[in-house]
Amino acid sequence: MTQPKTWFRWNNKNSYSIAALMPLIDAGLASEPKDGIMLYSFATSQAEEIYSEVSGAAADAVYIAGGPHPSAMPEEVLEHFDFVVVGEGEETLPELIRAITDGLDPGMVKGIAYKSQGLICFTEKRAPVNLDLYPPFTTILAPIEISRGCPWGCTYCQTPRLFGRCMRHRSIPVISRFARRHKDIRFTSPNSLAYGSDGRRPRLEKVRALLEELSEQKKPIYFGTFPSEVRPDFVSDEALEIITQHCANKTISLGGQSGSPAVLKSIGRGHGRLEIESACEHILDHGLVPQVDLIFGLPMESAEDQQMTLDLARWIEGKGGKVRAHRFMPLPGTPLWEKKPAPLSSDAEALLGRLALKGRLTGAWGRKIRAEKEEIV
Repeated sequence: MTQPKTWFRWNNKNSYSIAALMPLIDAGLASEPKDGIMLYSFATSQAEEIYSEVSGAAADAVYIAGGPHPSAMPEEVLEHFDFVVVGEGEETLPELIRAITDGLDPGMVKGIAYKSQGLICFTEKRAPVNLDLYPPFTTILAPIEISRGCPWGCTYCQTPRLFGRCMRHRSIPVISRFARRHKDIRFTSPNSLAYGSDGRRPRLEKVRALLEELSEQKKPIYFGTFPSEVRPDFVSDEALEIITQHCANKTISLGGQSGSPAVLKSIGRGHGRLEIESACEHILDHGLVPQVDLIFGLPMESAEDQQMTLDLARWIEGKGGKVRAHRFMPLPGTPLWEKKPAPLSSDAEALLGRLALKGRLTGAWGRKIRAEKEEIV
């Protein structure tokens, strides 16, 4: 009996996920549904478009969904898909595909949700994977995921809900081996400066060892830049000396999120405004440009809180830094999922527009939100 062909539904928003799973599965890339087994990975902003595609597809296929939105909303997704991989896919997805192709009971596969006789079934939760056992990519190149998980649990963020609050790291030898495939070396991590640590206190000797090893490859290294970032409370002169000694980046991506101490406390950031400002000044002192993420319209944000964040944006711009502005978008599975965004004032719209025109601000903040690239590896 011929085995069904497996396909990844490719788009430019899920390339990192596909890069991580392609080494584990014999699958092709498809730009539309095809006969066989169709694999989708998507975030909330893509969900309605994908539901429409799957519901209207003529392909004779088994549909499997994974990624941030399906993991958080499996009941909703199973209205359109046959199976949902909940959380990490490195172990679960190959097992599920084998069960489907071999005619075995999918209920024996840990970490999935599916329907049986009209009822939604959840199998046993799977333990977090050992990252060293799984390559970050093979044929499709992507930034190297060096860490996964986050201990902070910020109320707007899906990362600790998807990957847990215990940080895991790829070892230096594994990172180095895959870095040899890149012309320049870039990373993904919830907090690059937390490499090798528990995510609450830096282990800069681990960061130094990683960058010293990679420097021997004589390639440009970009550390603490998009698609990664660093926490303000991890920025120090020692950390920046390590980066400037070994890396080629001219900017540092900094997760600030708000200029209001009350909002920062409410969302569980674990740092205040002073840490944001101090980090920016340290970064500038070392000849780098801070590029600070700020979220506007968090549900608990008052007009006064929003003004504080605007003041912080002005301060960053005045110092020579840049801002990446985001309008709050509730994400499923987070404590703020069903909360209504606070309104964005006309003053905020005007200031952010002026900074954008000056080339000091990027992002998506307007009343009509522009979806940005969302990646979960």
